[in-house]
Amino acid sequence: MIDITEARSYVLARCPAAVPVDVPCREATGLVLAAAVVAAENVPPFANSAVDGYAVVAASVAAAPVELPVVGEVAAGAHTDRVLQPGEAIRIMTGAPVPAGADAVVMVEDTELLGDRRVDGGVRVRVRRSVAVGVAVRRVGDDVRAGAALYPAGTFVTPAVAGVLASVNAAVVSVVPRARVAVLSTGDELIDDGSPLQPGQIRESNRTMLLGAVRDAGCDAIDLGIVRDDETVLERVLRDAAATCDAIVTSGGVSMGDYDVVKAVLSQIADMRWMQIAIKPAKPFAFGLLATGPDGAARHVPVFGLPGNPVSSLVSFELLARPALRQMMGHTVIDRPLVAAIADDGLPRRHDGKTHYVRVFAAFAADGRVHVRSVGAQGSHQLAATSQANAIAVVPDGDGVPAGGDVATMLLSLGATS
Repeated sequence: MIDITEARSYVLARCPAAVPVDVPCREATGLVLAAAVVAAENVPPFANSAVDGYAVVAASVAAAPVELPVVGEVAAGAHTDRVLQPGEAIRIMTGAPVPAGADAVVMVEDTELLGDRRVDGGVRVRVRRSVAVGVAVRRVGDDVRAGAALYPAGTFVTPAVAGVLASVNAAVVSVVPRARVAVLSTGDELIDDGSPLQPGQIRESNRTMLLGAVRDAGCDAIDLGIVRDDETVLERVLRDAAATCDAIVTSGGVSMGDYDVVKAVLSQIADMRWMQIAIKPAKPFAFGLLATGPDGAARHVPVFGLPGNPVSSLVSFELLARPALRQMMGHTVIDRPLVAAIADDGLPRRHDGKTHYVRVFAAFAADGRVHVRSVGAQGSHQLAATSQANAIAVVPDGDGVPAGGDVATMLLSLGATS
């Protein structure tokens, strides 16, 4: 058996980031920047009002309450050429340019309009509260300064980041593209059409689970369906997938001594390594590269061969396939968060030379720390119990973790205290 660290290193070394592409900033959310972005413009590009109110010279309202003539009005998207003089006010809306001469804005709640709203030279406003210079004025470049290094390469584009890119006119950005990942199931015993089970048949579940896991990793999941136990057909499906996708995920047929069409075909057409990893569950794992395209410019598409038992398949995906896929998409953080949690009920085990990955439920408790408890059944075939887990506790070889002991825990998500 090999250590999980060796297996990960082998896989990650063969899954480099994809070649960057240029996309509109509106399509960059969920992707990773491949090049740094420098702000080309100030945000905001002009001084503007943070509130609805009246633009004033702060010194003119220092002795508030005072009455000032309203000599103009400016709305968002408009401007005024009027230069405000001391002792005057101009009605202003949120986001509108602050008139020349003004150095503060009084919010409308602190004023009382005297007369009607028409700007006819006779309307006055009573200002009930003084303001300091700069109050409610958003200065030029208050958010972003032109020339500033805004985001380095490797930045994950959230919706807010995409909004900032648009605000500085970074209309097109260089990103690492989202990986297209083919997922398939094989086996004459599998059905997914909802029909009654016949003797020897089982309902397909791994493919459904892995399609969701691939999407959760940020990839585009390509469903190749169920492929029957026919080597010719499977080879064609795999080669077609390699020609159109960036990675392939299969489950089953990776155990030592097994004969399976997936193993038989991949051994012939791809450069595969069949591993036995010192972990439980998910000991068997296969990884390789399937070449496609002309020999002189061949692409080498990663193939992840996961175990057939559903829990093993899921754990194997989390430990090996998911980090590799995220690395291919340029992520600098490729693993789930790992925290020191408290095992409320203890996590006992026996010595067997393996690291155990125990499915647990994790939640913050009153002490501010993450606490975990086993979800129960830990068999590699018992997916129903695992489906209740939101974390995986990493229990090293030995006697386990006593109640109240610390345990390294990989967070898949984090629920409320239960």
